[in-house]
Amino acid sequence: MNFEPNLVTPEQYPLALSKSPYKPKVLYAMGTLPPADSGDSATHNGEGITTADERRGNVPVGIAMVGTRRPGPNAKILCKRLVESLRGTRAVVVSGLAQGIDSYCHEAALEAGIPTVAVLAQGLCTRIEGTRGELARRILEAGGALVSEFEPDEPAYKGNFPARNKIISGICAATLIVQSKAKGGALLTGEFTRKEGKPLYAIPGDFDSEVASGPNALLDRGLAKPVFTPESLRSVLGFPKSESISLKELSLAGTHLDKATLDFFRRVNGFRKTFTELQSEFDFNISQLLTILTELEMAGLAHTDDNFVFQFDGVN
Repeated sequence: MNFEPNLVTPEQYPLALSKSPYKPKVLYAMGTLPPADSGDSATHNGEGITTADERRGNVPVGIAMVGTRRPGPNAKILCKRLVESLRGTRAVVVSGLAQGIDSYCHEAALEAGIPTVAVLAQGLCTRIEGTRGELARRILEAGGALVSEFEPDEPAYKGNFPARNKIISGICAATLIVQSKAKGGALLTGEFTRKEGKPLYAIPGDFDSEVASGPNALLDRGLAKPVFTPESLRSVLGFPKSESISLKELSLAGTHLDKATLDFFRRVNGFRKTFTELQSEFDFNISQLLTILTELEMAGLAHTDDNFVFQFDGVN
């Protein structure tokens, strides 16, 4: 499969980029770009992101998910759970293809069948080494895109990264800091997001964890909103459920539910149930029931705004 970089006209800038003060004068793209946000700029209503088109479910919405190159030991699982919570929404996962959190989020999007865009701090014809190069190829083959404001043959100079971070912020409706040290590029992306007036979110962590020090500082200063549970990211962002997901689609995407979870889902599909009602209707202990609900939330077949009332949606 052959991909060549193309010069993108301002009218074709993807997602929210054309409305951003950080939109570059020149943009190159490789792969399939998501369409531009044709509605009003994304705003924050106190509950989550919203755009005129997103409320109608007509266009994709960019969500930046960024973090440190040297994350904690459970970071890959965390990123997978965060990204899978967006299954069934109009989210496009946007990140910077760096090692660590960025790559984990791109990989999780590919596994979940969610569109993903990588913003690079180098030209699109400049060689990307190692596993990052393989990941870039997979993004393109899955129908995603690589974008950059730099000339195709320009190397990844250190001074290029702030410009890359501005595009990540500009292209998206909101930014999530997954893990970051007290200083780092992810926090710079978050600062650009705040300056744009877009919502900024962060994952809280242990007070003595180096990779949680950045998010914790943002939360402590009231500069970001917390996402306490990975599976709640979709509802925290304010995404409506755009469409039901079929069990066949989940299987093709590599998500396989065990028999107990499938039987449970087939009985409750299409209903709203409180946790108390589920306890009375099924012979599961609390731990088993929570495990099943978490599995269904990760698969995009159930969602809750308060961890008490659950809506079950899907196609058998």
